[in-house]
Amino acid sequence: MEKIVIFDTTLRDGEQAPGASLTSEQKLEIACQLENLGVDVIEAGFPVSSPEDFKSVALVSKHIKKVIICGLARCVKKDIEVAYQALRKAKYMRIHIFLATSKIHLRYKFKKAEEEILEIAKKFTRLARRYCADIEFSPEDATRSERDFLFKVIEVAIREGATTINIADTVGYSYPQEISSLITDILNKVPNINKTLLSIHCHDDLGMAVGNSLSAILAGVRQVHCTINGLGERAGNASLEEIVMAIKTRRDVFGNFYTNINTKNIYNISRLVSTLTGFVVPPNKAIVGRNAFRHEAGIHQDAVLKKSITYEIINPSDVGIPSSQLVLGKHSGRHALYKRLLDLGFKINKDKLEDIFKKFKVLADRKKEIFDDDLIALIEEQTRTKKKVVFELYSLKVTTGTKINPQAEVSIKYRGKLFNANSSGDGPVDACFKAVDKITHFKPKLLDFKLSSVTSGKDALGEANIVLSLKGRIFSSRASSTDIIEASVQAYLDAINKALLF
Repeated sequence: MEKIVIFDTTLRDGEQAPGASLTSEQKLEIACQLENLGVDVIEAGFPVSSPEDFKSVALVSKHIKKVIICGLARCVKKDIEVAYQALRKAKYMRIHIFLATSKIHLRYKFKKAEEEILEIAKKFTRLARRYCADIEFSPEDATRSERDFLFKVIEVAIREGATTINIADTVGYSYPQEISSLITDILNKVPNINKTLLSIHCHDDLGMAVGNSLSAILAGVRQVHCTINGLGERAGNASLEEIVMAIKTRRDVFGNFYTNINTKNIYNISRLVSTLTGFVVPPNKAIVGRNAFRHEAGIHQDAVLKKSITYEIINPSDVGIPSSQLVLGKHSGRHALYKRLLDLGFKINKDKLEDIFKKFKVLADRKKEIFDDDLIALIEEQTRTKKKVVFELYSLKVTTGTKINPQAEVSIKYRGKLFNANSSGDGPVDACFKAVDKITHFKPKLLDFKLSSVTSGKDALGEANIVLSLKGRIFSSRASSTDIIEASVQAYLDAINKALLF
């Protein structure tokens, strides 16, 4: 059997999704879970792009020791030097350099001839190799490049020391048969290709990132770039969970391949990435979506009860999703709560359990039944409290109704002191946001605002999702509560805190 190397770029390409900004500490938290998940390479960031990205790569390099830590760099001397400085404490280090090879990029971005690009590839691959023995070279926009020229660039990069060649479908332009043909041609027409590991990096602009990645594996690729939840620029990247589970599930097709991924950790890290970035996982998302293992139609339910394989090609427990729900209510005790949290895959110490139990009791007083999604939301709220908070919601009071102007009174803690503000608005949420703006003295532009129910029933837990623009950057967040106005204000404040801390 042949191993497929899993190169996770959630912290680099994933974080480039507008609004998905992460702090260094949050990146480290995700990196720790990626290490536990069993990925082979973590691309921790683009060190030269900002001081925060440099700090993130350095922090991950210092603490993560079981996997390769990678930093991105253009074919520019400063980029490569800064990448090395950020990575130098890593036990296993890789510098990933990229250079566009398509005529579109050469004409409009670089304004350079093919001969100049070949010289750049030669010069900077050689320079990167002086700093690090493990060099990955990516021909950017490879799938729109002239093949003969692409082969020449790859050959030069390998000759100068590249140990991995990564074929980038940068704009998600290709389709599976074309990817298969391209990989086959590279393996047959690049004379020194056997000296390197061949990799694939696919974007999802046409919805084919996972299909293209799997096609590349069948054609001869042995490393795949991917992200948790398919997070990434524009329409996102190839989804780690979908690629890994396709290999594991379709043994008839991928029987010769395996990965080191501990699939039982997939669901938890999916939720963690969703919580910290504020990007909600769609309910119908493959593998990790809320509805991925739920059946509503009576015919389906009957068949699944008789034999789950009739409508479930994956055992939910294989990806860390519980197959059943424990109904909890206000009369439940700590032991019942603790057992259910263990069943869901969460390891909680006594102090954390006590905090969660208090919140659980408050929620149980509002709801008749507590479901698994309620518990997961409580854990996410606990995770959210770990983050440094600048402004903290203390209380709010809203007066609203028909034929009256909604009024809001909001109290916020800032540096240990309480600040109050009153405001009116077009609705209760708008009034609250305006009151928050008075206290924080910021007026972010609200780009998107959504409300949804986490669970079922009239007393469902509501989730608010916020995307706002502040100081030229986009930030997103979410919060949940049985009070949707409270959830909205919490999410709004969390997004502002994110912006200020960033």
